[in-house]
Amino acid sequence: MNRDLYDYAEQHSTPQPSYLHDLERRTNIHLINGRMCSGLLQGRVLKMLVSMIRPKRVLELGTFSGFSSMCIAEAIGDDATVDTIEIDDELEDFIRNSFSLAPCGRKINLHLGSAEELLKDWEPETFDLAFLDADKRRYCEDFDLVFPLVKPGGFIFADNTLWDGHVTEPDKATDPQTRGICEFNDMIRRRADVEAVLLPLRDGLTLIRKLP
Repeated sequence: MNRDLYDYAEQHSTPQPSYLHDLERRTNIHLINGRMCSGLLQGRVLKMLVSMIRPKRVLELGTFSGFSSMCIAEAIGDDATVDTIEIDDELEDFIRNSFSLAPCGRKINLHLGSAEELLKDWEPETFDLAFLDADKRRYCEDFDLVFPLVKPGGFIFADNTLWDGHVTEPDKATDPQTRGICEFNDMIRRRADVEAVLLPLRDGLTLIRKLP
């Protein structure tokens, strides 16, 4: 989608809350790789999808600034929760401050550390939805960690699955992150226990349903 069409789509979508607008701005000003923030259009799509699914428990891998966590939390009920995992503990103060400024922040539980260590003792089939947005080199491994924790019929969303278009560029195949995304996309396509659709939204968003 070219920039003009993207801007048009944003202008004709419901505006995001002011706390998300402020967070997106602070992310781009204060954090390295601010473009990792999902942004208005993908954030509104994420909220809409979560509103449709109506999950009680959501798991997120890769909190970054907390933007997508809050888009998800904005859509869930008061009796629902988001557990989000961030490996970079230097982001803790920024994330917790972001959550404290949003009405939906109280629905989010932040966990710091390696997902591999944190998730190994968590109860299977606990979550209705999981959102993968962590290290692209580990997408296959992270999917294997998360899959048993998601209920049959539940969903897994994976972000950045077009990786700035590099997935279709053979000369990028040696880049570890591009290779990780390509291996993940191929793995999802081969699996018989899921159904999936890859949306060309922003940097690519794959919607995966765990078959009952």
